[in-house]
Amino acid sequence: MWIHEHQDWPNFTWKAEVLASKLGDIRHRQGRLLGRLEGLGFKLKNEASLTTLTNDVVNSSAIEGENLNPEEVRSSIARRLGIDIAGLIPASRDVEGIVEMMLDATQQFSKPLTRERLFNWHAALFPTGRSGMHRITVGSWRSLTAGPMQVVSGPIGKEKVHYEAPKADRLEREMQIFFDWFSSGHEIDPVLKAGIAHFWFVTIHPFEDGNGRIARAICDMALARADRTPERFYSLSSQIELERKNYYNQLEKQQRSTPEITGWLEWHLDCLGRAISSAEATLGNVLFKARLWEKINQKPVNDRQRLIINRMLEDDFKGHINTSKYAKLAKCSNDTALRDIQDLKERGIFIQNPGGGRSTSYRLPEKT
Repeated sequence: MWIHEHQDWPNFTWKAEVLASKLGDIRHRQGRLLGRLEGLGFKLKNEASLTTLTNDVVNSSAIEGENLNPEEVRSSIARRLGIDIAGLIPASRDVEGIVEMMLDATQQFSKPLTRERLFNWHAALFPTGRSGMHRITVGSWRSLTAGPMQVVSGPIGKEKVHYEAPKADRLEREMQIFFDWFSSGHEIDPVLKAGIAHFWFVTIHPFEDGNGRIARAICDMALARADRTPERFYSLSSQIELERKNYYNQLEKQQRSTPEITGWLEWHLDCLGRAISSAEATLGNVLFKARLWEKINQKPVNDRQRLIINRMLEDDFKGHINTSKYAKLAKCSNDTALRDIQDLKERGIFIQNPGGGRSTSYRLPEKT
């Protein structure tokens, strides 16, 4: 029996006393994180929010096995929010669509969640009317002609059914109950409401494709309501991507159980807590970069030096910098690279690592 076949569906229950301490800790840490951000200037807050939103969009798609170009995502978000950044690049229709959905969910978090709004989100996700090579119904609930909505794995003939969603003829009623609950003033903490909404929507699975991404957008919308701000400074989707296998296991376990969802909500709160911990590290990186550039800009560097410093500040930069690596990245001679490096070293912007000769390398100052 699937959860939606249970006689108590969708009257979810949970043990408040089991969740109380976890929920209290989450609320405290949310407040502390937002308090730290209040002390930042407008530009730094924009940088932190842009980084978080970019990670959220990229990782929500990665959970479904779709790899988006982070620079396209970042450029699309910056353009839509009017944030001035260097190196804006064009974004594909797929990127623009999911960015449009995510920003509508978070920037317009106080607006009602409606049938029409979800249809618009779904149409934005699938601008060509196709999922991969397959044509799908876009901007409407899945139809009876699409057949049973199953989550399966394994080779053809030996498939394992992990979950089967409610039949299509139940969707109008199921979704109306969901909308009524989501818009109601039930005395449920918004953080718990985010976890319930996430699970409930993905269990109904009302669309032919895109249900996971829309479920996480609804979750982010509820979390924005919990924070009472459209700016996002922690990414639950990024944490879920790190724990993808456990995420799907938790969904399947609960979908094979009853509407008593304490276990799911415990996992939701724990995952959210880890997401907030990651956000604190992201904020530390933003502050480190800001302080470093404040120091550098007291005596501006040349374009080559700026390029290399920015490259070394990127998360995917591996190892340290040396003369030949500098010359290759900056497209200059080794002699020019060495002069640039010596200048940065004298100013305390580059720190020479132990070792000498051909193995001489440099790093940026440590974060403090």
